[in-house]
Amino acid sequence: MDVRARLTSAAVRAAHVLVVEAPGGWRERFAAERAAAARGWTPAASPADADVLVVCGAPGDDLAALLDRVWDQLPGPRARAQVRSPTGAGQALAEAAALLADERHQRRDARERRQEPAPLHGDMDHGGMDHGDTDHGDMDHGGTDHGGMDHGDMAPAGIPLASGGPDRDGLEMDVLHLSLGPVLPSWPAGLVLDVALQGDVVVSAEARHVGGPTAEGHHGLEPPERAAYRVDGVARLLDLAGWPDAASRARRTRDVLLDGDSATGHRLLVGLRSRVGRSRLLRWQLRGLGPPGRPDVHDRLLRALARAVDDLGRDAGDPGDGTSEDGGAGPDGLASATVGLELAAVRLVVAAADLDRLPTRREVVGG
Repeated sequence: MDVRARLTSAAVRAAHVLVVEAPGGWRERFAAERAAAARGWTPAASPADADVLVVCGAPGDDLAALLDRVWDQLPGPRARAQVRSPTGAGQALAEAAALLADERHQRRDARERRQEPAPLHGDMDHGGMDHGDTDHGDMDHGGTDHGGMDHGDMAPAGIPLASGGPDRDGLEMDVLHLSLGPVLPSWPAGLVLDVALQGDVVVSAEARHVGGPTAEGHHGLEPPERAAYRVDGVARLLDLAGWPDAASRARRTRDVLLDGDSATGHRLLVGLRSRVGRSRLLRWQLRGLGPPGRPDVHDRLLRALARAVDDLGRDAGDPGDGTSEDGGAGPDGLASATVGLELAAVRLVVAAADLDRLPTRREVVGG
């Protein structure tokens, strides 16, 4: 094996994978994440960090257009996979790995790929991507008159520019309009949160869904799968909170439950619940996040784990309690809960709100 082949093989083994769930594609996402972990692949933080784009489920036309834009942002060598069923995840990732290692295919892709992002129409001008990590701190606005400038015509490659607006002290401060989602790690499938930022604080927000039906309401899962679904949400929240070890443990628990080993899954779940509940740092980090008068992020996390334990004690066919104790988080309530928060806190609040739901019957039957 020559040096180039060795390097290619090593790069494929260390690939970063961006897994995107279309609404209703949660089973496919679980399987894709498991198959990626078995290959030693690392979750990508963004399209620019990804080698492989894995689409789970069946995206609608609007989400498919956004995914084309995301695909344009992946650097080469790159590969794209579609997971249409849980049993097909391993094969889809194997084919993606073969494409990554195919030098002829990668050269052709480099020649033929678009030099500009795919165009979008309507109100999805920014591709639904999170530009919140962009550092504007080095930009000097001092002495510049923004009063008569139309920033809409100046946005380079669709990246929004700030405009002026009054802050809470009555002074004028730059306001940046961004769309968070639907392609973000540990983000609810199909959710887009349109926010206005002053600095890194959300001053207004609107929520909407793309790519399929919203995921609220009645469910039809058997107890182990219901518990696994809740634990997956816990894992995503723990990832965002910066506790990858506990998140990995939660995903292991999820996979054991999906394999049908309820006894081992129950033991792992009780241990996870105890560990999360004992963490003073996690309590300090999550306590108080969320709208006043409602359970905060920490309370929702503990409640999700308690419900998962309860699920395993239910008889098959018992629907249990699949709704939120405080009425759930519809689009309007979710948007209002993020106003006044910094971007990092917004991610946590959104992930915690997603803990209060289970799949709709449509998502369960895959229709």
